[in-house]
Amino acid sequence: MNGVTLDAGPLIALDRHHRTVIVLLAAAERTAAPVVIPATALAQALRNPAGQARLMRLVRQPRTVMSQLDRADAANVGVLLAATGTSDIADAHVVVCARRAGHPIVTSDPDDLRALDPAATLVPV
Repeated sequence: MNGVTLDAGPLIALDRHHRTVIVLLAAAERTAAPVVIPATALAQALRNPAGQARLMRLVRQPRTVMSQLDRADAANVGVLLAATGTSDIADAHVVVCARRAGHPIVTSDPDDLRALDPAATLVPV
């Protein structure tokens, strides 16, 4: 595994003890593969940090890369949304981050992400 980019769905599923997400993240840890979390996906998933212990632990891991929505990414997200006629900023940010990292996207919404990037490698959970 060379790394993964997560959308909000797997982040939410992690604290719901979703087996597939836990196994995938354990594999990333064993291989020291980076886990990219776009800040917009974290914003969608994080509601109660004190009650989302697994998510907060993942965010603090050395192999976790938090990808901010900076000026360059904001421009790329806007261009992607315009090109695809879609409007979900967080999903588009996930796609932009995954493209940059060369990662598959772990997602609970493969249809939404496929609309943004038909060539993306998706890992549905």
